[in-house]
Amino acid sequence: MTLRLAGGGRFGSLRRPQVAWAGLEGDVGPLGDLARRLTAVARSLRLTVEERPFRPHLTLGRWRAGRPADGSVVDRLADYRGPSWPVPEVALLDSHLGPAPRYDTVASWPVG
Repeated sequence: MTLRLAGGGRFGSLRRPQVAWAGLEGDVGPLGDLARRLTAVARSLRLTVEERPFRPHLTLGRWRAGRPADGSVVDRLADYRGPSWPVPEVALLDSHLGPAPRYDTVASWPVG
């Protein structure tokens, strides 16, 4: 699998952005397949699943609620296309958000 950063955007509105992200291009088909399989398993376990479509991305950062935010800053990434890189593994992370965010690797799987 080979990917590259391409474009960017935000989750949330321009006035109340929540997450800044960079898009992914390249071999994103397998990522979509994985997302669909994980969604099916989560539903079978009666876990809550978001209904929005999967969008392959890399989270760059988050805006803090209640603080001034400029959601247009990620518009500068619109035409960006970075170099490609090989992806050796996919990792499942547990996000612990708050004043000192932490991301713990739950599991990882080799690609290929």
